[in-house]
Amino acid sequence: MVGRILVGVDGSEGSRRALRWAIGEAAAHEAALQALIVWQSPYDFGEALYFPVDEGKLAEGAKQRLAESIAEVAGEAPGVQIDCLVVEGDPAETLCERSAEADLLVVGSRGHGGFAGLMLGSVSTKCAHHSRCPVVIVPKAQTRD
Repeated sequence: MVGRILVGVDGSEGSRRALRWAIGEAAAHEAALQALIVWQSPYDFGEALYFPVDEGKLAEGAKQRLAESIAEVAGEAPGVQIDCLVVEGDPAETLCERSAEADLLVVGSRGHGGFAGLMLGSVSTKCAHHSRCPVVIVPKAQTRD
């Protein structure tokens, strides 16, 4: 039984596919759905950064990307309640930590990472290996030639 679904969203097409899949699964099983976006402070990357950064704007931008993704996708499945979370941290670590409270973790196969030719992104790969619940990795949509 699936009681709580956690879906990672970053605003990418891959995460919107994951969100779409998670909404369908939540509707089919009458499960609670939690959409999580994780933003990272540039200060987390060491002392190479020498200019001030408004972390409030980074968090607000993440919140806006999450809201836009939900607005775009959720209209396809009215009636599914989505609990939204905006968290600062490492995306893969945060999703894996939060997966301890979920029955299912859903992520896209590729997000905003820099190596588009890879089959799986770094976040989905880490989640597949370190999640504390079952993981669904929603693949890129297949196109016919």
